[in-house]
Amino acid sequence: MDGAQDVRRTFLNPIKVVFVCLGNICRSPLAEGVFRSIVMKHGQQDVFVVDSAGTSAWHIGSAPDARMCQTAVKNGLSIAQLKGRQFQKEDLERFDYIFAMDKNNLNDILSLDEKGTFSAKVRLFREFDPDPDNYQVPDPYYGGEKGFDDVYSMVERTSRTLFHRLAEEYRLSIEY
Repeated sequence: MDGAQDVRRTFLNPIKVVFVCLGNICRSPLAEGVFRSIVMKHGQQDVFVVDSAGTSAWHIGSAPDARMCQTAVKNGLSIAQLKGRQFQKEDLERFDYIFAMDKNNLNDILSLDEKGTFSAKVRLFREFDPDPDNYQVPDPYYGGEKGFDDVYSMVERTSRTLFHRLAEEYRLSIEY
């Protein structure tokens, strides 16, 4: 039996990761789609559960922003099937890793954790970016095409680093 099969057998409970932005129509669904594609590329789809959410309720049930979908397609990825949902207090317990796209969303998530029980799970996504700048993924909603392209680059780079960090932490045998 190869190492990957041994590892998968030990994961009766998958590694649960959620990406969170404000409306769950731009940054977080992109991060969900990019991270999921990396997971699949490395043959770890049985090990991870990947999701996204927004701290607001504005876009529950909505597809990602058309401009973000176009940016994803331009980079060989489809996220159009994703639907917006609001981050819930129960998600603090449900997920192993909660990645906020910016400091405002980080604070909104942490405000749901009244006792500080889950705060160690909640991080800024770009803490894993090799070039983190201010550690925030800017909201491209009111920007032009370049803003969406820049966000894609940040998310893709950070997702790759995050995946490899988790693969190392969990000693996953990854396929290339």
